[in-house]
Order: sequence, then C-alpha cells, then structure tokens
Amino acid sequence: MAFDKKKILKRLLIIPPILIGVALMAYQVKNRQAPQHETLQEVAKKVRVITVPKLTVVPRALGFGNVTPGTVWEAVAEVAGKIVKIHPLLKAGAILSKDTVILKIDPTDYILARQSIEADIRAINAQISELKTREKNTKASLGIERRSLALNQKDLKRKQALLKRRAVSQAAVDQEERTLLARRQSMQSLQNSLNLLPAEAERLNAQRATLEIKLKNAKLDLARTTITLPFDARIAAVNIELAQFASLGKTLVIGDSIDVSEVSAQLPVDKMARLLDRSRLKNFSVTSATANIEQIMGLKPIVRLRSANLDVSWPGRVVRVSDRLDPRTRTLGVIVAVDNPYKLSIDGNRPPLTKNMYVEVELRGIPQKDKIVLPRSALHNGRVYIAGKNNRLEIKPVKIAYSQGNLTVLASGLKAGERVVVSDLIPAINGMLLSTVDDERVEQSLREAANGEDRL
Repeated sequence: MAFDKKKILKRLLIIPPILIGVALMAYQVKNRQAPQHETLQEVAKKVRVITVPKLTVVPRALGFGNVTPGTVWEAVAEVAGKIVKIHPLLKAGAILSKDTVILKIDPTDYILARQSIEADIRAINAQISELKTREKNTKASLGIERRSLALNQKDLKRKQALLKRRAVSQAAVDQEERTLLARRQSMQSLQNSLNLLPAEAERLNAQRATLEIKLKNAKLDLARTTITLPFDARIAAVNIELAQFASLGKTLVIGDSIDVSEVSAQLPVDKMARLLDRSRLKNFSVTSATANIEQIMGLKPIVRLRSANLDVSWPGRVVRVSDRLDPRTRTLGVIVAVDNPYKLSIDGNRPPLTKNMYVEVELRGIPQKDKIVLPRSALHNGRVYIAGKNNRLEIKPVKIAYSQGNLTVLASGLKAGERVVVSDLIPAINGMLLSTVDDERVEQSLREAANGEDRL
C-alpha cells in the first residue's frame, strides 16, 4: 500500500511544471508586439548607353575575286620555221622588259625570198628604163621621118612640074611617089610603136607594183622571224624549245602584262545600288560611260590581300562593270584595275599582286551626310531600347535603311540626341527603371565605322 502512495506522488510532481509552462506561454501571447512590415524599393537595372549621333557615313561594300593581268599576250608564229635562237631567261615566271628578243625563227628562206623579189624588181626597172629610151629614140626617128617626108613632097611636086614641061619621064615621077609612100609608111610604123609604149609602160609599172607588194610581205615575213616582247611582261608559258619547228599559227609564248592587274569583284545588286550617288547618274550616257565611269559612279576601290600573317592593300580604280548578272549568285561584277601591281611597298612587306590571287575588294561610295547610326547590336528585331524620361525604359520600333559591318543606318524611328541602350537587357520591360552609364568606347567605334575605319 505504501508503494502505491509513492507512485501516485511521483506522478503528481509532473503537474506543477506543466502548469508553470502554460502560464508563461499565456503571458507571452498576451504581451507580444505586432510584426513590423518592410517597404519594398524598386531596383534600377544597370545598363550602358550611347547618345544617338548624326554622322557622315561612308557607304561601303565588299566583293571578292581573282586577280588577272590587264593584258595577256600570246606570241603566235606568223611564219613557219626552225627556232634558231631562244632567250636564256625565257622561262615561266620570268619578268622580261619591253622589246626583248625572246625567239628567232630561221630567216634563211625569207631572206632568199626577199632577194629574189628584189632581183625581179630590178629587172622590171631595167625594162621600164629601156622603154623610156625606146620612146625617146622613136620620137627622134619620127621627127627625122617627118622632115624627110617634107623633102619627098617637095621633090614630087618639082618632078610633077617638070613632067608637064616634059623635062622628066613619067617613070621618074612614079618612083618619087613610091618613095613618098614608103616614107609615110615608115612614119606610121613609128607612130604605131610610139602609141603602144604607154600601154607597155603601164603593164611594167603594174608588175613592179605587184613585186613591191610582194617585197613588203617578204620583209614582213623576215621581220616576223624575230619575236620581241611588246611590253614589260611576266612569262606565263613557253611552248617551244631550241631547234624545234614552229608551225604557222602555233602559240609559242604567253606573257602577262605587269603594269596593270584587274579584279572582277562580285557584289550583290542591293549593296551595289546603295553605293551609287543618284545625282551623279544624271550625267550617265553610253558614249561617256566607259571613259568616265569612275567619276560618274563615284566609287573608290581598295584591293586587299588577307591571310594568316598578311594584311596588305592596294589603291584601285573602277574601269568597267560586267554586262550581266551572275545567274547563280545574283551578283554584279565590278572590274577594278590596280596600277603598278608589282611595285613593292617601301618597307618591302607588300608582295606583288600576281595572277590568280584571291583578294577582297572594298568599294566606297560618296559620303552620306547627317545619318542616324547605331551599332548593329543595339537593334532587337527591328526595335531599340531607349533610356527615356526619368531613366525609364522605352521600346521603340525603327526602320532600317541598311547595315554594313557593325554599323546600322536608320531611315526613321530615332532622333539625334536620344539615349540608346547598347548592353544586353534581359528581360526588357517597358517602363522599367534603368541606371545608365555612358559607353564612350562604343561611341568611338561607331564614329570609326561611319568613317570607314573599321573592318567590314
């Protein structure tokens, strides 16, 4: 029984702590303070901005093409014969100067042909000289015969008078008449010979003219046995060797001019169109287009060669435009000429602009004034982000005129002086608060791009 009492007392000892805990909890609930609420503040998004400029823009476009020589010369054999002389430096790749004798064909046959014709001409000249002498002699003989005829006529009249007085016989008069007739026949024969001389002289002169033409051809053929370069050239191919026979019409040597190189740069039609100054095209005419095409179109080309360790350029000039579009790429060829392509730069780092080099051609048009420009990265599907009043974001649609490289020229939608966000803004919510920082580096690069100082 005593054990049960102890057990009950232990259980009752638990109740006071529980009551004390409940009392403390009730006290805390009764005396607790209301919770304090913190006011939320709007956080500004930090962005980089530029002030929209109005700049003079140099329109540019890139094209690519292979270098070709301005003139390709083929030495074709105009006469046949064996090659008896060949220049020791006549090899593919060699550069030889103008008027250098590069080949000589055996001239023996052509020398003999010339000498034969010259001999024939001398013979004709002798015949013409003989004819002139004959004409002179015939005229002299004819004069003598005329005087003799006059004397015969006097004798006949005298004898006829004597016959009437029966001082001479009839036979004497008849003999005098026969003598007179013979004299007249002799005169007629001389006159006939004299009349034929002009025709014979014309025939001889015609023969001489024919021989002189043959002589000119013979001299030309003889000159054609010596082949010289018509200009300073780089030898592209040699198709003949010493002692080989060169048949008529065979291409012996091919040479490329080194004074001018050309590049046919292919450009899309739309890019080509924006380079042109329409006011200049008013002066366009078919007759003046070829001579003044560079001035009319207002294009200034720069030819560049870029590789891993090389970046060099040459000034060029537009010489003509292709007569048709490329049907596959829909591009137009602009032919650019580079003068003195083999002339090295002062520091010697620029190589010769040689055939088949694949180069870049940058065409620059007339500078366009007062253009609203932006970095291409500042556009987002035809819209721009503006840091507007109170640094609140405004999203504006714009109309693009064209883009070149990292530069975009706007047709409408922005005014100079507005501030455009040039950094990434995700998400972009209209009206959101911005914290702006001017990006002078982007502004500088924009000016350089407008001035054509950057790389397309």
